[in-house]
Amino acid sequence: MDDYQNRSYGEIPVGFGARPGIVVVDFQVGFTDPQYPLGGAPLVRRAVENTARLLAVARRAGIPVASCNTAYMSEREMPYWKITAVRETFLHGHPSVALDPRIHDPAYDLVVCKKGPSIFFGTGVSDYFAKERVDTVIVTGCNTSGCIRASAIDSFSHRYRTIVPEDCVGDIEEGPHRDNLRDLGRRYVDVSDLATVLGQIEAWQRQNAA
Repeated sequence: MDDYQNRSYGEIPVGFGARPGIVVVDFQVGFTDPQYPLGGAPLVRRAVENTARLLAVARRAGIPVASCNTAYMSEREMPYWKITAVRETFLHGHPSVALDPRIHDPAYDLVVCKKGPSIFFGTGVSDYFAKERVDTVIVTGCNTSGCIRASAIDSFSHRYRTIVPEDCVGDIEEGPHRDNLRDLGRRYVDVSDLATVLGQIEAWQRQNAA
């Protein structure tokens, strides 16, 4: 046991509730396509493929999905990003801000454009989930150490049970990916995996059919 465990961090699981929703954070081609400065990290590519599998099952089950990109009208509108590639490419009309078609269903998903790290900040996603009676949020997307962490903490702050499947989120480097998931799992979320979440969706379907 490490010192966090000795002090009771991570002792109580969050668990799955009765009504799930899924957020898909920043799977825009600027992050998923290697032709762009921030794009194509191996962990992100893996996460896109796994999230596409998750979403196909979730949509068939009628689970609400909210996706976002990050884009601005100009650098003047932006927060004080310290990332040159964000300032130069995450602009409305630039091809890098389009959602990756592997995870995007425009006929099904709620789509929002966020201006900060969290999909919940100033977007209306929590209002949508309230209408859908969501009590459990499954967080997917990138990057783990940035917008996934922010979105997971906001989900926790909104009093959702929050689940982060490790293989459905990604980052540029493995170290920050693992470190942030470990820290989130100590405090706010259950770190899970695609197979477990798919199994839970099947359980929800059986409960709803009963």
